Amino acid sequence: MSRLFGTDGVRGLANGLLTAELALQLAQAAAVVLGHDRAANGARPRAVLARDPRASGEFIAAAVEAGLSSSGIDVYDAGVLPTPAAAYLVADLDADFGVMISASHNPAPDNGIKFFARGGQKLPDEVEDAIEAQMSKEAVRPTGPDVGRIQRFSDAEDRYIVHLLRTLPHRLDGLTVVLDCANGAASGCSPQLFKDAGADVIVIGADPDGLNINDGVGSTHLGPLKEAVIKYGADLGVAHDGDADRCLAVDHEGNEVDGDQIMAILAVALKKAGKLKDDVLVATVMSNLGLKIALRDAGITILETAVGDRYVLEGMRDGGYNLGGEQSGHVIFSDHATTGDGLLTGLQARRAGGPDQEDA
Repeated sequence: MSRLFGTDGVRGLANGLLTAELALQLAQAAAVVLGHDRAANGARPRAVLARDPRASGEFIAAAVEAGLSSSGIDVYDAGVLPTPAAAYLVADLDADFGVMISASHNPAPDNGIKFFARGGQKLPDEVEDAIEAQMSKEAVRPTGPDVGRIQRFSDAEDRYIVHLLRTLPHRLDGLTVVLDCANGAASGCSPQLFKDAGADVIVIGADPDGLNINDGVGSTHLGPLKEAVIKYGADLGVAHDGDADRCLAVDHEGNEVDGDQIMAILAVALKKAGKLKDDVLVATVMSNLGLKIALRDAGITILETAVGDRYVLEGMRDGGYNLGGEQSGHVIFSDHATTGDGLLTGLQARRAGGPDQEDA
């Protein structure tokens, strides 16, 4: 039997592989495995739930909420928010775990369920295996006052935006930015974030209807962003993917800035500021030679890992490093986040807009 969990949670065609029944079972099993510690101490476990705007996310979220609450978990429903927001809110709320419903950059018919452990950390393989094993066992079914409750996490977006603004050493006043939100999870909070940071903001790809996520827009389709940057004479274009854990960019001349280039910009800026831990960047073996040469000339060492953000995270944790990522634009700032964050990356990578912008 093949493993249910893939490299980034459980993902597949909604109502194909990923049914409401499977979502319910997964949630019931996760409630036991991830909520055990607080429950063992006689307290009610808590979980944060968020999703991207895919139409199927509505019934999957309902099934997950039913599975969690019927297993004695209090659910804080954050609504439509980026994956990194869900991870951050798990830590900020001191929740036992989090659930993100998204298929990232995949087309609208797909969806996925991803879990975060306490502190907003990704689950190791052995914990995912424990959840999968628990699915074949009898579900926990408390009654009366012991059932979990579901409540709207009403200030979730505000908490996340305030957190990101606190990472900025300088405001973005005078900078014109085009944001492509991929008709995805960042459609509400990314424009608000950049406006609050002081930028003049032009927005495309921010009209999600449940079916148009990643459809001709976003980080996998940079054409519309290039056109908008040139049309409006913007300093910078930022493209998110469907769940906004990635960021690619376009400079003021309409040139693509991929994940390797973004990491180079960030690593050099952090080194100049004395904030790059041990002058090391963690990147995968897929990063190009140009990145290696540029960073070597800047006195920065690259630690290479296998392909996949989980391996980048492992390399960062093992060495205590604070910057890593992939060519795809999945960049991790461990000083501020536990996973890749496209909004955070866009804020910090503003030097891609041109040579006159301030250091990150």
